[in-house]
Amino acid sequence: MKRISILGSTGSIGTQTLDVIAHDRESYQVEALSAGSNVSLLLEQIKQFQPKKVSVATKALADEVSSYITGATEVFYGEAGLIEIAASTDADFVVSALVGSQGLRPTLAAIAAGKNIGLANKETLITAGHLVTEKVLKHGVSLIPIDSEHSAIFQCLNGEKRAQLSKIIITASGGSFRDRSREQLKDVTVAEALRHPNWAMGAKITIDSATMVNKGLEVMEAHWLFQLPYEQIEVMLHPQSIIHSMVEFVDYSVMAQLGNPDMRVPIQYALTYPNRFPTPTKPLKLTEIGTLQFQEMDYERFPCLRMAFEAGKEGGSVPTVYSAANEIAVARFLAGEIKFLQIEEIIERVMQLHQSVANPDLEQIAYTDRWAREKAAAIN
Repeated sequence: MKRISILGSTGSIGTQTLDVIAHDRESYQVEALSAGSNVSLLLEQIKQFQPKKVSVATKALADEVSSYITGATEVFYGEAGLIEIAASTDADFVVSALVGSQGLRPTLAAIAAGKNIGLANKETLITAGHLVTEKVLKHGVSLIPIDSEHSAIFQCLNGEKRAQLSKIIITASGGSFRDRSREQLKDVTVAEALRHPNWAMGAKITIDSATMVNKGLEVMEAHWLFQLPYEQIEVMLHPQSIIHSMVEFVDYSVMAQLGNPDMRVPIQYALTYPNRFPTPTKPLKLTEIGTLQFQEMDYERFPCLRMAFEAGKEGGSVPTVYSAANEIAVARFLAGEIKFLQIEEIIERVMQLHQSVANPDLEQIAYTDRWAREKAAAIN
């Protein structure tokens, strides 16, 4: 039986992870869960899975959760609570599914505690890939990607010689506005932006998909996961989201991983690797789909992806700025403060203002993150 802790249990990845676990209760024990402020959903999860520890955002929320618990579940809160869930349980596998930079310290703590990691928090590698990969090697743990694109690449590379790899090809659906021109994007609404054509995801990642920031974050994550230079990473538009990513080898053979757009498949693969079990999903029927389409990426149409390559190649603290500025810009868009196209303007402006640090430590990363957020919040 695999013992699991989940950082971000009430989010999109967290709830789907628990759905996978619920379909095979004999294979898993849920040791601990962390949530933000969704107390009602967390209480349902506690009732169903009986974790030994849970954590929420604040002491007030922790007191509220404690008042409803009748069992032996311990309740924690804040960043210390996240680290407790990540590192101080009997779990042997931690699903890191927190949104944004808050996932970094708990994930590092889990690695230092010898936990294998299922990574769905892009920002952990984007802001501190040099620190994370060093710790993974030092502590001898596995870092298994959960994002569908990185899971696809991970699967395609199984048993292959890395020296014979030519490039990886990350596919992108194009998001909510893939068929609109830039002129048509000037006055799009939040509701329109949240209507992703293929995937059911949280609000932030859905907006990131529409701006192509999400794909830019995936490019930077792939750089660290697979130890590849950016020149060997390509992005291709694939509207159907059936091919999740591809790998090209030096003989120009291309291997692809296909499946319906359902995150429970890569989540379960991370939980069961190197084995494969039946999933609570439907089979892929290519005859019903009929046609798969592909388009070359247009970096003028999607400037946030261009900026991601630039940030990744410059490295150091610049990816932290890209990620943090985007988080604030997306939050401002969702709150109705700015227009959709201002997201990219804010990211670019904050990147231009930043003086890069070559090899930032945790404190420098945290300072850069705060600085970028303050700048992004102040730009009109």
